[in-house]
Amino acid sequence: MEDNIPVVGEFVACDHMENCGGCSYQGISYENQLKDKVGAVKGLLKVAGMELQIPLPIYPCPTQYRYRNKMEYSFGDEIKDGPLVLGMHKQKNFMAITYAGNCQIVPEEFNEILKATLIFCTEKKYTFYHKKSHAGLLRNLIIRKGFRTGEILINIVTSSQTEFLSEEYKDLILNLECATSVVGILHTINDNIADAVICDDLIVLYGRSYYVEMILGLSFKVGAFSFFQTNVTAAERLYKDAISLIDSLEGKTVYDLYCGTGTITQAIAEKAKMAIGVEIDKDAVIAASQNAKINNMSNCHFITGDVLKVLDEIEHIPDLIVVDPPRSGIHPKAMEKICAYGVPQIVYISCNPKTLIQNIPTAQTNGYKVAHIAIYDNFPFTKHIEMLCLLEKEN
Repeated sequence: MEDNIPVVGEFVACDHMENCGGCSYQGISYENQLKDKVGAVKGLLKVAGMELQIPLPIYPCPTQYRYRNKMEYSFGDEIKDGPLVLGMHKQKNFMAITYAGNCQIVPEEFNEILKATLIFCTEKKYTFYHKKSHAGLLRNLIIRKGFRTGEILINIVTSSQTEFLSEEYKDLILNLECATSVVGILHTINDNIADAVICDDLIVLYGRSYYVEMILGLSFKVGAFSFFQTNVTAAERLYKDAISLIDSLEGKTVYDLYCGTGTITQAIAEKAKMAIGVEIDKDAVIAASQNAKINNMSNCHFITGDVLKVLDEIEHIPDLIVVDPPRSGIHPKAMEKICAYGVPQIVYISCNPKTLIQNIPTAQTNGYKVAHIAIYDNFPFTKHIEMLCLLEKEN
């Protein structure tokens, strides 16, 4: 592998780099971020005893800045009993929150909404929900944006312990500069003691409870709690590259395992005879099915369940398999079942190089070779690395 790393854009120091725990590579040039990620993958391959030819060291992100289409901010304080803060968890101190109103990796509108929300809540003298005492009102602010449509969805999350003046908050948002792009303002009630966004009740204060995004020429309704790719431009490039590795889709039945909301399932269905998506998250499958109807995909079907179990129940035999598992990778038994089909090609999209490299030996034992492998940086300033691998059946 060459060490000539392609670089995009210029390095700009972040205002929050000393305290914010959201990014792990702040203060490091993009070129060095890419080199570090390539080095991490090389190290994993070396430990696994694998010598694989990677044609390009790493595909850099199409853009370094303003690429995230979703942010989940937390309310809290930076110092004990200090003023109210809205932002990200502080480095090496999960209980503390540090202000993130000038973040570089989110759209400018997110920063505008965050600042206005913090001022509003401070003026109202609202308290934040304390993780230990479980007392307080304010919990989270979630902002999402459709990069292709410009639509913005805002969701403020509170407990029900005291009143939140939601009508006044709605009016505040609708008077911001970015208001023309706002398609929904939501208020989620969450009284669960877990430090996670759990919806006990969802109130639509304005507009609708979803935004629309376009990817690979298809339309997707993305709800308040739906999973969707965080960097649309980079994800689209990765998916296009994955599909380009396939010899042919004509007349084929394709499994898309761990399909999420079915983005790549539908892209495959445009050319294949049938595409079957399998996903354990029930809400994701509901969203995938709805989006398939929006895109008039009658040959696209989705099944809710654990891949390990569902593979024993699907009647249709695949001609090709695509997998896009979570960070934990594919369970060894599930990987054995996938390989047992003996399809000519398995396209493996990975958000965790470590688990991909752990799964490859199972494929090799079952007669597959690594025909292509590539590294992608879809999330600059963070430690996350994406990989694409094509496994081909030998003989």
